[in-house]
Amino acid sequence: MTEKTILVTGGLGFIGSNFIDYYHHLYPNHHIINLDKVTYAACQDLIGEWSEKKHYHFFEGDICNSDLVDKIFNDYKPDQVIHFAAESHVDNSIKNASEFITTNVYGTYVLINTAQKYWSQNSSQLNKFLHVSTDEVYGSLGETGYFSENSQYQPNSPYSASKASSDLIVRSYNKTHGLQTIITNCSNNFGPRQHDEKLIPTIIRKAIKGDIIPIYGDGKNVRDWLFVKDHCIALTLLLDKGVAGEKYNIGGNCELENLDIANHICQYLDKIYKRDETNSFVKQIQFVKDRLGHDRRYAIDSSKIEENLQWKASGDFSESLETTIHWYLKKYE
Repeated sequence: MTEKTILVTGGLGFIGSNFIDYYHHLYPNHHIINLDKVTYAACQDLIGEWSEKKHYHFFEGDICNSDLVDKIFNDYKPDQVIHFAAESHVDNSIKNASEFITTNVYGTYVLINTAQKYWSQNSSQLNKFLHVSTDEVYGSLGETGYFSENSQYQPNSPYSASKASSDLIVRSYNKTHGLQTIITNCSNNFGPRQHDEKLIPTIIRKAIKGDIIPIYGDGKNVRDWLFVKDHCIALTLLLDKGVAGEKYNIGGNCELENLDIANHICQYLDKIYKRDETNSFVKQIQFVKDRLGHDRRYAIDSSKIEENLQWKASGDFSESLETTIHWYLKKYE
């Protein structure tokens, strides 16, 4: 395969860092530029760990900094961009939306506008801008049905509204300038390196500390769960073979209620710590006040990427979750 240089934004984040590990292992001779703001959610330990990676270059900085983004394009000449960088915690967006609007909307504009200007003068068949988004832009489903690439955008939180806005900005650069763009909308990811504030790390951490395990509302909110490595495989395929101007939904085909997730984790921890029903971790689960704008159900129709690129989620949720649990136990203990 032709050697290329890719710019990864948010490469110290949960999905971004897993992507860099996967991509670098698959294509060790490709150059990776990682631009990350190093916020509270970054995996900062990786800065030193990755410093000796072959063909890897790290920049600490903000995608909203147009001078820095210009410099990276001019100095390193990236052939492709994969854009992960985003504020992503819904609860935080409810408390204060301004950072979400700035990073997710304006930051995306700065990045894609710079790519368009640079590639219009230095075009290559490799050029591609892959924007990683979320299924939350589609709003909430009832008990049946699935989100497709043609589903109407109906975001219900400041976070999902900011991601919907960034999707539309990326789409506009394809339609107006002919920029080679791809937009992906994925379901809930899980796996190593996810920030502590998210559901699965919270359940594990609270359980082993002996704290209450908080579950919003009645715990029956449904999410489609996608193992992060499966997501990284899909994104790599799209960088290599995805059709410019298209959208692709990426899901795990694994719908579970939040309470099911909590019970599954607690019961697996019971096995590890040799607990029986009388002192099961399940007893720590407590329902707490539901958050504002809490979407009831998400479910993804991934048939487009499955049929066009022969990608499919691995499908072994229990095995992937157990791998994830052991990673967090090592971290927390």
